[in-house]
Amino acid sequence: MFRRTFWFTAGAAAGVWATAKVNRKLKQLTPESLAAQAADKAIETGHRLKDFALDVREGMARREAELGGALGLEAPVDQDLPVQRHRAVEAGGPPARPAYRTLPSNSNNRNEDH
Repeated sequence: MFRRTFWFTAGAAAGVWATAKVNRKLKQLTPESLAAQAADKAIETGHRLKDFALDVREGMARREAELGGALGLEAPVDQDLPVQRHRAVEAGGPPARPAYRTLPSNSNNRNEDH
């Protein structure tokens, strides 16, 4: 009698455990749950891409500093050297506009759009 009770209880417990596991898996496969999982993965991927971009930017800045130091670009400016200026600044004003040919306003050409 004790054996039957033991096996009956073990079978009932296994049935409850299996039913709970199947129900949990079915809830994970609902459209709402799948959408939430996809959104979570997309957010996680966005964070990883942002971290990667920040790492790349930091590496670029470090490398630029190394190259600037190796090439002497960070050296103090010699005051005896002349300052380079842009041509428009030296001319004293904005550059002159080039003259373009204009069409007559009373054109009789009906094919002007083609």
